[in-house]
Amino acid sequence: MSAPALRIAGYAALFGRSDGARDTIRPGAFRRTLAERRDPLPLFWQHRPDQRIGWVETVGEDGRGLRIVAIIENPDGRAAKLLRERAVNGLSFGYRARAYRRTRSGRELADIELFEVSVVSHPLQHEARIHFVT
Repeated sequence: MSAPALRIAGYAALFGRSDGARDTIRPGAFRRTLAERRDPLPLFWQHRPDQRIGWVETVGEDGRGLRIVAIIENPDGRAAKLLRERAVNGLSFGYRARAYRRTRSGRELADIELFEVSVVSHPLQHEARIHFVT
């Protein structure tokens, strides 16, 4: 018997917080890419395109950052098991910086082209986490 569908929700990015690469994302940085995007975003395992585990159902900016809700395609698979056990709870995203400015402390990203969201063991932005698994 197959497990019920698995959904996750969390933040793939947080505004105003420097990440491990010294990048800081400004509110509104995803606005353009979200308005332009027509296809659903893939959900990868550890940024590996050969390991797509699902699709991002909803994505949007709020006052805190880039919030996502995604569905895991194989609720009986290893990724779903690790998510249910909370063994992995990091989120990240693949992108290209379209507009940024350099500061003394790193880069301030103002316009980001979003390619994918990934479930990761160690997010570059430490607080980018999955908050809900159902």
